[in-house]
Amino acid sequence: MGKRIFFVTNNSTKSRKGYLQKFRSLGLSVEAEEIYSSSYAAAAYLQSIDFPKDKKVYVIGESGIGEELDMVGIHHIGGPADAGKTVELAPGVRVHHDSDVAAVVVGFDRHFNYYKIQTAQLCINENPGCQFIATNTDAVTHL
Repeated sequence: MGKRIFFVTNNSTKSRKGYLQKFRSLGLSVEAEEIYSSSYAAAAYLQSIDFPKDKKVYVIGESGIGEELDMVGIHHIGGPADAGKTVELAPGVRVHHDSDVAAVVVGFDRHFNYYKIQTAQLCINENPGCQFIATNTDAVTHL
């Protein structure tokens, strides 16, 4: 028929590599170039605006976002590594953040916590020009 099939999803939990493994495990013959996920879109956007090499992205989300950022050479922090972190909520306690963060990318995160919210808002509010990028606009999820 001469038609090409593309797989498009707003699910950022996997990278194109992750989806490729999933599709191949199901017996589908798929190439990475045929997969478009929101984690890929976020990384491609940052690459398209020449995201500064000396800056970082703070990730709220799962491994797919970080893997896509790695593929385009963008440094990132947060993501799954911040799953168990907490913030001490007491008078006079100062929460520190990384002043080199120039973008916050948020996707679905099974381990969303107050530390991640606090870190993201500090980066956005305290780091001049810090961008906020959401991989999807879903208000709720079905687990």
